[in-house]
Amino acid sequence: MRKTCEWASFDPKMQAYHDNEWGVPEHDDQKLFELLILEGMQAGLSWSTILKKRENFQKAFDYFDYHKISNYSEKKVEILLQNEGIIRNKLKIQAVIINAKAFLKIVKEFGNFDKYIWSFVDNKPIINQRKSLSDIPPNTALSDIISSDLRKRGFKFVGSTIIYAFMQAIGMVDDHLVYCFCHSNKRNND
Repeated sequence: MRKTCEWASFDPKMQAYHDNEWGVPEHDDQKLFELLILEGMQAGLSWSTILKKRENFQKAFDYFDYHKISNYSEKKVEILLQNEGIIRNKLKIQAVIINAKAFLKIVKEFGNFDKYIWSFVDNKPIINQRKSLSDIPPNTALSDIISSDLRKRGFKFVGSTIIYAFMQAIGMVDDHLVYCFCHSNKRNND
């Protein structure tokens, strides 16, 4: 039986996310935007709640097309607030629109968001050697720096803890436990 990070083993959606996405380097701008938004939506909630609603989020937010989202009107916000399939928090929904506009500014400045975000790690994932869940910090000095930079650029719901979770989600950081079959050292040796 293969060993895995305990946090994912209780739910099939969590297990699939753990096995196929979490910690795998992501470079597609639309996917990066989706994960940034979903991490912000998670604030105060569990990741399993977000995963259960992920398809609803995708449909409600035009599959995270940040060009479209940047043009959402107040009427669209009101429609989203009525959507029981997503997190109906007005500040979070408004932040999605604000973040789409800020995201587009980064794309204009850097050519794409991928180039911007991955520059913080010299385009190389940080591969940690965590032995237990208690070894994984909620944030790091680097997530503090990225969070601060994103806030200066106008982003909302990008605190250091959210950004560290985002870094894990997009594979900038590999925090799979050392015994997990998904840890980079094991993936690369299989």
